[in-house]
Amino acid sequence: MNVRLACDRDAAFLAAHDQHIAREELEYALARRRVYLAEERGAPVGWLRYNLFWDNTPFCNLLFVSEQNRGAGVGSALLGAWESDMRAAGYAAVMTSTQAEERAQEFYRARGYRDAGGFFPYGEGYELILIKKL
Repeated sequence: MNVRLACDRDAAFLAAHDQHIAREELEYALARRRVYLAEERGAPVGWLRYNLFWDNTPFCNLLFVSEQNRGAGVGSALLGAWESDMRAAGYAAVMTSTQAEERAQEFYRARGYRDAGGFFPYGEGYELILIKKL
């Protein structure tokens, strides 16, 4: 498996598959080098997209792995590459969130993230905030 920063040539694939971001925001994220892409034999199998919480703390907005590739280490590889780059860039911590009823919280806790609070987005369930010191 290969994990790399996504680029403009990945925009069409990401726009077609990432339903949680507007096209112009995706283009901005790509230009800012804030999207990682995991590939297996040259085909995309997952991606991680982040931004900066409070303009100073890397926050993983989305970690997605295709269903047929879940449990194969793709998510760990994406998260590890991102954390390594954030550490190298001088950040002291990274953050993410997940809905409290989702299993993703266990994935993050197993990789050193700890609960840091949460909130109820309008019309949705409890969103759990997680943080990891780098």
